[in-house]
This record gives sequence, structure tokens and C-alpha cells, in this order.
Amino acid sequence: MASYDYDVIVLGGGPGGYPAAIRSAQLGMKVACIERDRLGGICLNWGCIPTKALLKNAEIYHTMQIAPEEWGIAYDNLRVDFTRVIKRSRDVSDRVVKGVEFLFRKNKIDWIKGFGALTGKNSIEVTDAEGKKRTVTAKNIVIATGARARQLPNLKPDGKQVLSSTEAMIMDHIPESMTIVGAGAIGMEFAYFYKTFGTKVSVVEMMPNILPVEDAEVSAELEKIYKKQGYQFFTNHKVNDVKLLKKGTKVEIESSDGKKQTLEAECVLVAIGVQGNTENMGLEKLGIKMTKGFIDVDEYMRVVGTDPGANSGIYAVGDVAGPPWLAHVATHEGIIAAEHLAGKNPHSLDYDNIPGCTYCQPQVASTGMTERAAKAAGIEYKIGKFPFTALGKARAMGETDGFVKLVIGSKYDEILGAHIIGTEAAEMIEEVVVGRAHGATGMSMTKTIHPHPTWSEAVMEAAAVAEGEVIDL
Repeated sequence: MASYDYDVIVLGGGPGGYPAAIRSAQLGMKVACIERDRLGGICLNWGCIPTKALLKNAEIYHTMQIAPEEWGIAYDNLRVDFTRVIKRSRDVSDRVVKGVEFLFRKNKIDWIKGFGALTGKNSIEVTDAEGKKRTVTAKNIVIATGARARQLPNLKPDGKQVLSSTEAMIMDHIPESMTIVGAGAIGMEFAYFYKTFGTKVSVVEMMPNILPVEDAEVSAELEKIYKKQGYQFFTNHKVNDVKLLKKGTKVEIESSDGKKQTLEAECVLVAIGVQGNTENMGLEKLGIKMTKGFIDVDEYMRVVGTDPGANSGIYAVGDVAGPPWLAHVATHEGIIAAEHLAGKNPHSLDYDNIPGCTYCQPQVASTGMTERAAKAAGIEYKIGKFPFTALGKARAMGETDGFVKLVIGSKYDEILGAHIIGTEAAEMIEEVVVGRAHGATGMSMTKTIHPHPTWSEAVMEAAAVAEGEVIDL
């Protein structure tokens, strides 16, 4: 019987990797995690956590701006110390990362610092910061190397004129103006952050709507709200060229009907998606299949190879295994992989019921099918839509922008999808996610009592609209 250094080696310490390592250790296995940078990956260091800290600063600043007129709270000399805004975000990240380091010690997981490349289905060569190499072996390997921001050709981030999300999080000043290429979640969150602090923001998006993966009504509502606040949007536009000047940038864009114009700004933020971290890892030599730079996996996160069974014991989780590129998806995939390789019988992940959230204000959150997807699938459906202008809690909080929209099957009354735009959308969506996981219907949601006054009542009210039983509309 073969002897290995570890039962499990996890390659990558992000939101897919570290839960895979911890769950494996909890199940009694000897575990190591190879990570050349800080534990926590992009999410904890440069994504989910520090960006939400920044966005909270923006929310507070916006509240203070409207406080005299809206809340009757007056003050003098409101100002922003942007250096402290950025520092708070970094401090939050540091504390969360130290928490992961503690969990590794608690679960007796070895952290091997360096870059790992597979040299066989049970072996990884690790190169440390000084260039020294060593080989470690394991019965099982979990690849969790994540993804990185895609860039426009020949346009590398420099932290001053050209930014990725990483550079945008640590700027030393508030730019006077910014062109943002890409109106997905990352682009819109940074648009909200910088616009709130006074930056003139222009957003370019190739698709017809901002937040193009969301329900069309939600996207249109957010665009309408933001246009009133002075945002500029150029949907159905592509970027032809970016020129970097001694001071500022020029971005030539072209509409779908061929009209060209130039946007001038202090800097450009590129937020056009991600690409998998799969280079120089030995994947091709092992015959591991990939699609568009992401590793192919089965329902239990085992890699798919050209030789079936040759790579048994190798798993891939998180962003490197393809969309949806969400931290909470990576975590669940990591746990599924750990439990499967331990001989347990985990449930595969239901990719049709995954919540997605954008944390600008108002927030956007959704799960399941959009209305256009239901229509394209030929499913008969009904819509329940309830505006926050009619919700008591929203009135009391002074946050009446947005609505809850439910897409419900006409035949079986099943909840096909939910789409929320509003100040607490990211917290509200989970009610529908849990409900769908347990077979909730439009009528069961209508008949389930909700506390008053709360944001969650809007979900019940939307269901009641679809069922023809709404009271407060």
C-alpha cells in the first residue's frame, strides 16, 4: 500500500481551499494547504470582505450627506479622510485572515508556503519564495487556485491610470473622474463607492443592461436610480482603444450601431470578468480537461480527465472550476470535495438555487430563473412584484427604492426565481433560497406569517400579488 505525506493536500487557501482543508481535518485526515500568499485568497484579502468594508464607509457618508434634510440631524464640517477609509478596509481584512490562520492551527493543518505544481496524481512540487523546491505527496489533492481579473489586451494595471479591483481598493486619493469598463457586480460596486465620495463615474458595458445577468427589470431600475444621481452609463458599447496620457486617460468606445466617442477620465477601472489560475500547474500533463481556462469537474468536484480514472483522488473547487464565481459557492464545493474524498455521501450542489448579490446601494440580489429565462424555456409563469414604496419598514427607514419580484410557475405554483433590488436585498434573498430548497410555493410563502414591520414582509407581499391575495397594494 502506497505511503503518502498527507491524506489531503489542498492547493490554494481561498474560500474554496481553506474550508476543504478544515472539513478534511474535521473528518480525521492529515491535511496540508499550499498557499504562497496570505490565507483567505482573493475573497478575504482583496474581494468580498475588504470591499464590503469600503462600501459601508460609502453608505455612512451618504447617510451623513442627507442627514440634515432627511433625519433632522445637523452638523458642521463633514469631511472624508480617505486614507483612514482605505486603512479600515485593510484592517478588517487582516483580522479575518488571522482568523483563518487560527483555524488552521486549531485543526492541525500544515500551511506550506509556496507555489505548487502537480507532478503526478499524488504529488506536488512546491517552490518557495527563495526558489527552493520540495515535493510533497498525498492520497488526495484538491485544486483551489482561484481566478484573477481579466484585463484588456496590452493594458496592465499600474495603480494610477489603469486599475483592476485590487488597485481600486487601495488608492491614495479620491479620483476626480473614472471610466469603469464592465457593469457586472464588481464594476457596479466600485461605481457606487467612488461616485458616493464625489468621483465622476462613467460605466461602459457591452450588454444591453448594467448587471446583465440580473432580471431586466432590476437592471433597468438600478440604472434609472443611478442616472438620477449623475452616473453615466454606456450600455451596448464596446471599448476600441485606451490611451494613457501624461495626465488622465482617453477611452474610445463604440455603440452597437457603430457610433464612436471618447471618454476622458483620470483613471480607468477594468472589471470585465475573471480567468482561472491554471497556468504552469502541470494540469495538461495529467490529462485534466479544461473549458475556456477552467477545470472540468463532476458533481462531486472530481476533475474530468482524458483517461477516466487516471486522476481519481484529484478534485477542483471554487473559481478555478468555473462559474458561478462566488465565494459561497467555492466554500460549499470545498466541503463537498472534502466529504466525498473522505468516503461520505454528500449532496451535490444545486446550481439552480444559488444566491447572487451586488452590494452597491440599493443592493441587488437574486436566485433562480429570471423572467426572460422562464419565457425562453417555455414555462408558463406568473409574476409577483411588490414595491418598497408600499412597505412600512422601508418608509420608516427612508429607503423606498426598489422592489421584490418573484417568478412563480403557473402550473405547480413553484417559485422559479426571486429578484430583489433594495437596501437590504442581500439579507432578504436567503428566505427564498431556503424556501426553494424545501419546496416552497407562492401560496405557502403568502400564508407564512412574517413579523411586522420588517423587510421580509415584502417577499410575502410579492407572493401575495402573484396569488391575487395582496392586502397592502
